[in-house]
Amino acid sequence: MALLVHLKTIRDLRGKGDRIAKVTFRGLSLYTHVLENCEDEARFDETFRWPTASRVDENEMLEVQVFNYSKVFTNRVIGTFKMVLQKVAEEGQLEVTDTLIDDNNTAIRTSVTIYIKYTTMDGTVGVWSDGEFLDIPGDPEGTFQFETDSLLSGHSQGSGVSPGRSIHGIPTFRKAGKGVFSAMKLGKTKSSKDDHKKDEPAILDMEDLNRKAMRLGGVGVLDPDCISLASVTAVTTNVSNKRSKPEIKMEPSSGRPVDYQISITVVEARQLVGLNMDPVVCVEIGDDKKYTSMKESTNCPYYNEYFVFDFHVPPDVMFDKILKLSVIHSKNLLRSGTLVGTFKLDVGTVYSQPEHQFYRKWATLSDPDDITAGCKGYIKCDIAVVGKGDNIKSSHKANETDEDDIEGNLLLPEGVPLERQWARFYVKIYRAEGLPKMNTSIMANVKKAFIGENRDLVDPYVQVVFAGQRGKTSVQKSSYEPIWNEQVVFTEMFPPLCKRMKVQIRDSDKVNDVAIGTHFIDLRKIANDGDKGFLPTMGPAWVNMYGSTRQYTLMDEHQDLNEGLGEGVSFRARLLISVAVEILDTTSTEIVSSTEVQVEPVSNISESVTGKIEEFFLFGSFLEATMIDRKIGDKPISFEVTIGNYGNQIDGVSKPSAAKKKKKEGGGGESDEEESELIHQNSSEDEADDDGDLVSVSSSPPMKPVITDRNYFHLPYFEKKPCIYIKSWWQDQRRRLYNSNIMDKIADKLEEGLNDVQEIIKTETAYPERRLRGVLEELSTGCNRFVTLANKDQNQAGRTKLDKERLKSCMREMESMGQQAKLIRSQVKRNTVRDKLKMVQNFLHRLRFLADEPQHSIPDVFVWMMSNNKRIAYARIPSKDILYSIVDEETGKDCGKVKAVFLRLPGKKGFGPAGWTVQAKMEMYLWLGLNKQRKDFLSGLPNGFEENKAPRTGSCLQSLPPISLVYNMKQVFQLRAHMYQARSLFAADSSGLSDPFARVFFSTHSQVTEVLSETLCPTWDQLLVFDDVELFGEAGELRDDPPIIVVEVYDQDTVGKAEFIGRTFAKPITKMCDEHYGPPRFPPQLEYYQIYRGNSTAGDLLAAFELLQIGQGGRAELPAINGPTDSDRGPILPVPMGIRPVLSRYRIEVLFWGLRDLKRVNLAQVDRPRVDIECAGRGVQSALIVNFKKNPNFSTLVKWFEVDLPENELLHPPLNIRVVDCRAFGRYTLVGSHAVTSLRRFIYSPPDKTQNNWASTARLMNGYMVLTNGGSQSRPSSPYSRTLPRTLSHPTGDVIVNMDANPSVRKMDTVVKLDASSDAVIKVDVNEEEKEEKKKKKKKKKKGEVEEDDETDERMLDWWSKYFASIETLMEILRAQEAALAEAEEREEQEIAAEGADIKPDDHPVKGSKGKEKSRDKSRNKDKKKSHHAGEGTEKRPSKPKVNELLVYNKELEAEYDNFEDWLHTFNLYRGKAGDDDEAALDDDRIVGRFKGSMCMYKLPLSEEITREVGFDPNMGMFQSIPHNDPINVLVRVFVVRATDLHPADVNGKADPYVVIKLGKSELKDKENYISKQLNPVFGKAFDMEATFPMESMLTVSVYDWDLVGTDDLIGETKIDLENRYYSKHRATCGIANNYSVHGYNMWRDPMKPSQILAKLCKEGKLDGPHYGPGGRVKVANRIFMGATEIEDETGLKKQTDEHLALTVLKHWEEIPRVGCKLIPEHVETRPLLHPEKPGIEQGRIEMWVDMFPMDMPAPGPAIDISPRKPKKYELRVVIWNTDEVILEDDDYFTGEKSSDIFVRGWLKGQQEDKQDTDVHYHSLTGEGNFNWRFVFPFDYLMAEEKIVISKKESMFSWDETEYKIPARLTLQVWDADHFSADDFLGAIELDLNRFPRGAKTAKQCSIGMVQNEAELPCISIFKQKRVKGWWPFMARDENDEMELTGKVEAELHLMSAEEAEKSPVGLGRNEPDPLEKPNRPDTSLMWFVNPLKSIRYFIWHNYRWLILKALGLLLLLLLLGLFLYSFPGYLVKKMLGA
Repeated sequence: MALLVHLKTIRDLRGKGDRIAKVTFRGLSLYTHVLENCEDEARFDETFRWPTASRVDENEMLEVQVFNYSKVFTNRVIGTFKMVLQKVAEEGQLEVTDTLIDDNNTAIRTSVTIYIKYTTMDGTVGVWSDGEFLDIPGDPEGTFQFETDSLLSGHSQGSGVSPGRSIHGIPTFRKAGKGVFSAMKLGKTKSSKDDHKKDEPAILDMEDLNRKAMRLGGVGVLDPDCISLASVTAVTTNVSNKRSKPEIKMEPSSGRPVDYQISITVVEARQLVGLNMDPVVCVEIGDDKKYTSMKESTNCPYYNEYFVFDFHVPPDVMFDKILKLSVIHSKNLLRSGTLVGTFKLDVGTVYSQPEHQFYRKWATLSDPDDITAGCKGYIKCDIAVVGKGDNIKSSHKANETDEDDIEGNLLLPEGVPLERQWARFYVKIYRAEGLPKMNTSIMANVKKAFIGENRDLVDPYVQVVFAGQRGKTSVQKSSYEPIWNEQVVFTEMFPPLCKRMKVQIRDSDKVNDVAIGTHFIDLRKIANDGDKGFLPTMGPAWVNMYGSTRQYTLMDEHQDLNEGLGEGVSFRARLLISVAVEILDTTSTEIVSSTEVQVEPVSNISESVTGKIEEFFLFGSFLEATMIDRKIGDKPISFEVTIGNYGNQIDGVSKPSAAKKKKKEGGGGESDEEESELIHQNSSEDEADDDGDLVSVSSSPPMKPVITDRNYFHLPYFEKKPCIYIKSWWQDQRRRLYNSNIMDKIADKLEEGLNDVQEIIKTETAYPERRLRGVLEELSTGCNRFVTLANKDQNQAGRTKLDKERLKSCMREMESMGQQAKLIRSQVKRNTVRDKLKMVQNFLHRLRFLADEPQHSIPDVFVWMMSNNKRIAYARIPSKDILYSIVDEETGKDCGKVKAVFLRLPGKKGFGPAGWTVQAKMEMYLWLGLNKQRKDFLSGLPNGFEENKAPRTGSCLQSLPPISLVYNMKQVFQLRAHMYQARSLFAADSSGLSDPFARVFFSTHSQVTEVLSETLCPTWDQLLVFDDVELFGEAGELRDDPPIIVVEVYDQDTVGKAEFIGRTFAKPITKMCDEHYGPPRFPPQLEYYQIYRGNSTAGDLLAAFELLQIGQGGRAELPAINGPTDSDRGPILPVPMGIRPVLSRYRIEVLFWGLRDLKRVNLAQVDRPRVDIECAGRGVQSALIVNFKKNPNFSTLVKWFEVDLPENELLHPPLNIRVVDCRAFGRYTLVGSHAVTSLRRFIYSPPDKTQNNWASTARLMNGYMVLTNGGSQSRPSSPYSRTLPRTLSHPTGDVIVNMDANPSVRKMDTVVKLDASSDAVIKVDVNEEEKEEKKKKKKKKKKGEVEEDDETDERMLDWWSKYFASIETLMEILRAQEAALAEAEEREEQEIAAEGADIKPDDHPVKGSKGKEKSRDKSRNKDKKKSHHAGEGTEKRPSKPKVNELLVYNKELEAEYDNFEDWLHTFNLYRGKAGDDDEAALDDDRIVGRFKGSMCMYKLPLSEEITREVGFDPNMGMFQSIPHNDPINVLVRVFVVRATDLHPADVNGKADPYVVIKLGKSELKDKENYISKQLNPVFGKAFDMEATFPMESMLTVSVYDWDLVGTDDLIGETKIDLENRYYSKHRATCGIANNYSVHGYNMWRDPMKPSQILAKLCKEGKLDGPHYGPGGRVKVANRIFMGATEIEDETGLKKQTDEHLALTVLKHWEEIPRVGCKLIPEHVETRPLLHPEKPGIEQGRIEMWVDMFPMDMPAPGPAIDISPRKPKKYELRVVIWNTDEVILEDDDYFTGEKSSDIFVRGWLKGQQEDKQDTDVHYHSLTGEGNFNWRFVFPFDYLMAEEKIVISKKESMFSWDETEYKIPARLTLQVWDADHFSADDFLGAIELDLNRFPRGAKTAKQCSIGMVQNEAELPCISIFKQKRVKGWWPFMARDENDEMELTGKVEAELHLMSAEEAEKSPVGLGRNEPDPLEKPNRPDTSLMWFVNPLKSIRYFIWHNYRWLILKALGLLLLLLLLGLFLYSFPGYLVKKMLGA
């Protein structure tokens, strides 16, 4: 016991000097050190400790005195602070800041801050629930001021407080959150025992909150934020101190296989390293490989090939698969090619991307064999992973212009740096323990007989798999405790794109190796990528491995568990490993450049590294075992608890062989295996400690079960509860578990709070924002608490680097989370609740992620039910959940609590139906802690028991744990279960219905409700009474904490066992006999409980449960059951009055329209169907359809019935629709049924006449400037609707809308009034002509020097121009939306980062918020799109012509317009058993037809006004003005534009698609026009069919794959319900175009003109108008619209017309009051193609639209032509004039001189099939070459798509030609010709003909920068310029992979259309016609053997002429000399002889 005082600072001192302080407690004074020369603040920061022998009394004082210190004189007192320690004694800790008082007891300015902590004898710190006092500077809310009456400082002496004191004299408490803890407000803190009172299920209303607040003491002080509203599943909220929550989901979900489809498009590769290569891309996933085609001699190949991989595997397996892209060059049949580079990532990384895909991203290639090499190139690809039910948004395949920025679009997840480095991953494997036998002992005995030694039956080695590579350690023969000390080294890019590393212990065997256990290391959890983060590191730490049970069998049925699939059911082994990462410096020389896995030995590590070994104690008690499955009920049953191998008696311990045992005996009991000797021999010294000889008791005594009811048994543990206890030894790493427990608890609390908030939002109860504030409050308190708690035990043994780093990062995260929570809390407003809720949910994910500790310590605890010595069923309990700590927050959530545990079957047996049945339900109590802390291990048990110890001789009996507990206190109760109804149950019968009944279990009792046949929404309305339920324990505890009730719903079958539907849990509300039965708690309210079947929901149960104690007076005292007793229901009691809902009278009108697509029933066709509607026992039948084939519609449209329904809408029962077929002889067969679970959308509320209806339509305006009264909708406009005033323009002119609310204004000349009340909408506009002018001007300015005529010719435009323009707009809008969203997110982040800055975030105008609104409502954007064009379009691309557009929806039209169910709803009829979630049977297979109709329900009586309206037809009720349902003939015109991303159907990874259209009996096949080998075919076809609604109303558009032999395969199909479209108010028959024109590409397609449509709409809607006025105005209802009034016909004459005006109104029809709704514009919709065999997975998409024209109207014109554009023929003439500065390759034989034989090669089409070469310029010495050579490239070009089209056979065996589209790129290369060896490649340049840099005027100005800085330089397009001449650089890569200049070429490009080319033909090369002159080449370029003299002259004379001349001179001299010498003697003789 001790009191600690931390004296922090003393502030506001006066003067300057030395200070000292004295702290006194119980007369003992301690002094601080002297602070010299301190001015106004003295920071002492010292801690004083007083050991206390007796408890600190509430009245004791603490005194702090501050002095000015003086060496000579006595110290002068500055001030004193005294406080009473009452608060400290209660709470245990406290932080106070208060002012000092001087000698006269007056307050002075100086203040002191101290922190006091008091630890009591048993080491517990007082319960500290409500948050810490942390000093948060500048916290605006945290400083709370209190009236200081007495509580705190010792002001009691100074009663004369001077008035000036009150300002500073208030002690300020700082804490995160609001209010100093409740003790300050309420006068007393809640102790933990009372704590749970507030958790009763609340009735969702405000009085209740206030009631609760009062109950918690103090009147209405508690903010309602803090009170937990019970969520709908009431059980889960009741978190009390003796029982923990049951887990409601039963089935393990991970191991079951699911369908996945991975689609990859390889678009192209760029910058591949290598010269003149033939690259192929290989896509590899796991073991599947697929290859693209080969592209020849290019290092930037364009593929655009699409691959699909299908998998059916469990999610974990799927996400661990490695996806590898590699580029291989010169691969052919014979050789595998050489690898250029690879890129790999795991599938999980792709799946975790937004939308599960990477779209158009560049993957960086690296060479695995040479890590020093750097980047080897890039592949551009799309990768998408689709699981079942994921929908992938395919972005529109628009023109790819901005994707050439490689660096900005790398294929990397967010947050990964662009430059990844190489790193070494070291996985060190030290040793393992506790391995199971992996061989039969028979063999071992044989061996023993022969060899005479006893060997361990396992040969383990460890295999590590990471990023597709695997490494193995050596095999340790026969060892249960192998020691490896090896490390496996991987070399991989860092950060790796593979999330998990798999470490597996395997048993080496001659036949096949099997896994013993598997552990996955998640790299995200052992690293942190923040700026204060750390590299992956782990250990050395033990990891525990779990898997199948330990007995060895030859065929282990649970082998999957050992491979890491599914939840392990038993401990297998533990392995000591560590992981480290080292970033490599690839520049250093000694680095090994290969990435092969290496295995090296490492040194051993000492025992102590992993922590000090401590003795742990596990105690458990079985309080109840019920619901035991009847299959095992006949034999005695016992339960076994194990932790690691301790406690496992059957198959736990494999004893190491003798030789090893000797070696280990010294180590004491540190290994699991030792334990067996310890138990059996009891000889080891460390056992004989204070416990006497404590033997573990790990299983309960066997006991025969007793029958509960037909399905279940229970064990008769009445007053005697068996116990188990186990001692075990583990490294003490509790801190890890403690930290994650604290976080888990914060997360649990947060999750519960969020569920509450969502529930409040869902049920629309009051004040969700308050509750959210409370949740954030709790969160920030919790986070701050974590920061204080987690910092302890820092220097514990065995802390690894990861422990330290994780602690730091968790502290940082938690601290920032706490601050963000406070910040968000201050921003929570009514309207931002939803957005903030999303942010808080991110916190929850974050917390759960942080709480998951990667380094294990104590293994999990397993509870097994044993029968006949066989293991039957198990439960796995994480050890951290039951771990004890003296600090409350650190204790596991189930430690020392009673937990309901459900046992389930192991492994695969537990999948599916077997996994849902409970094998047994246990009420268990578990406690795990250090043996030395074990004194209060029984404290959490329900009180009232005596311990029964094992009878043993021995000294220390008192410390032995009990082997059973005997309860002598028992209470008797009556349980009343009010079972009202269930809804949306699972369909368990083949009829598509169920015969449900519910079975209620409580303790050892069970009862059933009656069976209600054929319904999914049974209203049992039944009270089940359980009498004489005996519960053991103290009455008070049972009141607050009753056991849970299990309710199971079954389907009764006539034959066989009832079938399980689902299960839910509930907690009863308890009343003790001394309590009053009355409000607020009684009678209980009905609540919804979610019913689960496995992991999926199977409906809801509406019920209430109460548990009433039976006192001495017996049952007579219980409240009477006052229900109306139904005579007809016999003994069944209905739910009594106070509990059943209050009913009122409703009328439900039903519109019967018709039935569609009914399937056969029992092989017979449905001929005379009828529909029965039933709700709450009442109903109505439709008229009979006499002949379903002839007319499936009903003759009587509207019928109604009256019914009593609950007032509370949430309790409304479902409405059932059932279709029966009336057969002969009065037989009925059920065809199918549908349950409408919520009638809310059909409730009719009479229109509010007082409300000004203009206000409601203003909301629908196109989001320009909306001024509404409430202001609630006027969000500031989005970033891009503000670009220019012009953006608000509209092609047809102004729209002035006026609302005549005040008739005093003259109507015709009203212009908009802009006061707040007038709710008007204005649009600003600039006239058409001005717009054009501006555009032209802008063009002139932009282009600068280039002038061009680009006013698009009307005649050139076709439908496709319109389509492509629209797609571009769609892309722009999507981009802008993304930008806006990103901006909004960024802003959120900035707000949070702004933390505590002065600006309140609410002050900024909210940008970006519109972005979200937009995406919700794209249909409003039409005008915005326009404006885009007018405004931004002209900004960006000056030359963009004005093209009329349509609207491209990137989804189905139905999705945009709410399935066209504006008045006619479609209800799917189901029959047949529902499939279980992951099984193949999807709900779609159960659909047997559709019912079309609608409902309308309203309370009676209805107001008179409605029925009195003009033309009210009483027969039609609320369904006035709906059309009649007689058959009608319609012309249906289907336009199919194109399909994208089809699933390949042929072996070659392609398909040959064609379209098939079916409608009713007619079918159109377009088989002969199939498109060869295309996955993105453009069909461009229109199909006309005639149909009769209602018989033929379902249109199916399918895409088939054409096959030469065999039948054609379906690729995918889409179905469209034409009838709903036809009758919809949105007018989906023919889209309304944007502009009205009578000729040209934009011709009006509807046979009715806009004015006729408008007149018809006005007539149908009973509107006044339209009135056309002068000056281009039209008035409809009370709105005036303006528009143009002239139209041009073909000849160019202008005529007057009203059509434009009418069209303006139609486009704004949604603004018309009462009848207005959005009319469907001219559009193209994108529909997913689905395949019946692969439900839910998209097989591609199809773009199309449908027009419908009634046959009784004038016929429409011919269909518009949308056939695909034919490519235009062009000819590109390229003249190569000269080259310069080409690098010189060859060395001369004779002279060693550098030269080159230059020629230029060029081609345009992808595969070089049209390559052309110039002649050779031999022997260029300067790199200059002269050619004058012409290349001619004819090609077909699609202008709109900017692609060249080539058709060719794919291979020799292809049946027909395939069409390819490739970008228009001209490639020019310069080569050095060689005669005898291959030519050498010198350099190349690629020019994209659409945008390439302008050539330089001279060779000097030409540089490599022209190509590299392409972005900055002006680019030109040959299609606009037609003729270009200039110099361009050639480039190649040097040895260091850098681009270098290797030459320059002067070329001229001339583009001509085919016609022009025919008129002026030219020859190739230098041939006729129009020949080029011969180049003037220097003579050197001749070959030396053709003209030797000449070349000698050149070669030798030129270079060596002086040398030759000198040599000649020398030679002459020598000759002269020789001659001289030769003739000298002769002459001399002559001379001498004188001759």
